[in-house]
Amino acid sequence: MDNEKTVVVSIGRQFGCGGRVVGQRLAEELGYDYYDKQLLVLAAKEIGFEPEVFEEIDEQPKSRNFFQSFGEFMSGLNPADNYMSDDRLFKVQSDVIRQLAVTRNCVIVGRCSDYILRDYPNCISVFLHAPIQDRIKRVCARMPIEQSKAEAFIERNDRRRASYYNYYSNKEWGVASTYDMSLDVSRLGVEETVAAIIDFVNRMKKRM
Repeated sequence: MDNEKTVVVSIGRQFGCGGRVVGQRLAEELGYDYYDKQLLVLAAKEIGFEPEVFEEIDEQPKSRNFFQSFGEFMSGLNPADNYMSDDRLFKVQSDVIRQLAVTRNCVIVGRCSDYILRDYPNCISVFLHAPIQDRIKRVCARMPIEQSKAEAFIERNDRRRASYYNYYSNKEWGVASTYDMSLDVSRLGVEETVAAIIDFVNRMKKRM
């Protein structure tokens, strides 16, 4: 495929709103490839590190450099030769996202993909959210966490995602005007949310 035909749907999401499920179902319905943490695997292979290393800094705000954070993993190597900053890791992941965008139709969840592809004409950005009580129920249903602790857990994850996104982009995470489309998953449910996004994607494709 050439870059005039490939389409990328970038999904940002609040923690616990069902964004990953929506992304997976959307990719299935559209016949697109799906990427979330798979991107970490691709990025890891690009620079020769294990995917588990990327899990540790996945959508984390900038804090300390790679060598400091993973000194044990890098022990025995020369820091001067193997220094890998957070910014460098973000660049590698960005390069992978751009490569995906010009080679295949895909749905990408998170990873600042909407910002990374801001100059790519066929990227459609969506932000998914839901009321906190609905997110608490969803999180408690899929994770071993007490309901009394779930809200704080959700808020921490939202702050982490916001910090990561706001640091690497010139946008503000979760603000409707940042995205092409913003949807409350709880209003329609997963399947109808997917259907609404597909309708929007099809309408946008006619303008591409």
